[in-house]
Amino acid sequence: MKALQYRSLGAAPEVVDIETPEPGPGQIRLKITAAGVCHSDEFIMSLPEDQYEYGLPLTLGHEAAGVVDKIGAGVKYIEEGQAMAVYGPWGCGLCYECSSGRENYCRNSGQYGIAPPGLGAPGAMAEYLVVDSARHLVPLGELDPVRNVALTDAGLTPYHAIKGSLEKLHSGSTAVVIGVGGLGHVAIQILRSLTPTTVVALDVDRAKLDLAASVGAQYSFPSEPGAVDMIKDLTSGLGVDAVFDFVTTQATLDLGQAMVRSQGDQVLVGVGSGTLPVGLAATSSWETTIRSPYWGSRTELFEVLELARDGAINVHTEVFPLERAPEAYEKLKNNQLIGRAVVVP
Repeated sequence: MKALQYRSLGAAPEVVDIETPEPGPGQIRLKITAAGVCHSDEFIMSLPEDQYEYGLPLTLGHEAAGVVDKIGAGVKYIEEGQAMAVYGPWGCGLCYECSSGRENYCRNSGQYGIAPPGLGAPGAMAEYLVVDSARHLVPLGELDPVRNVALTDAGLTPYHAIKGSLEKLHSGSTAVVIGVGGLGHVAIQILRSLTPTTVVALDVDRAKLDLAASVGAQYSFPSEPGAVDMIKDLTSGLGVDAVFDFVTTQATLDLGQAMVRSQGDQVLVGVGSGTLPVGLAATSSWETTIRSPYWGSRTELFEVLELARDGAINVHTEVFPLERAPEAYEKLKNNQLIGRAVVVP
């Protein structure tokens, strides 16, 4: 089969021919219908040798949708031909977190060497993908896999991040989304769907600010130091109740901390690097909370897909055939994508 692989450190991924995988006992093989391109992929491909731990060659793609193609021995209640989305953060299935559907926080994954597809295990940028357990599949039903595959991360991750702040996003509150990319533009829609909060979008790209407005942001400002004063004016000097940072560079971390109000949340979702001072003397906003959520639970993926069925969220997508998948990653690297890129074998 054809697959997109990261084959040597520092090099661009390439489309190659590899052996088609066979499902073992308890496993399910999907014929891939769509796979999402994510900044996390670009992040791991930018790592130096002393920090890279994902194995080579690595078939990319942790956002996956497909049709059940072959079933391993012992698998029950799944039939060939069913359309499925893949729940990506695989865990052991035995610990407390996994038993409650929160495999994204599996306490044993490191010990057992369990890795998500495309982030250590063979991923979905291929014609076929073997899923290790039926519990990592969520029925897609009639949802278009190409338009919705990105919800397995670009929808699930902001959904999980926002749910942790719902108590603070009441009527009269204000939330800021920093970075209107693949995750950020979905976050705006989730905020508008789940809460009555006023949504403010920040980005350095005018086209992305236009996208923010088109998906429901009531206000959009350039992501620069002057945005703090504009947002303070908007909130009568109080600051915002929650900041969802999908960039997390030093500049955006500082920006978020400067605009969050007392008892507000600063939620760090992006994979950028930076540091924040904490403590009584570090900020003028008392009792603020800083969180770094990771992906989301399996039950939350069901909820995200229901929002899509209701028409509450839509992913802005640019589609590439598998042969042009390297081009999609090049555009991602150069910040030339609006929304999410999707690869279709």
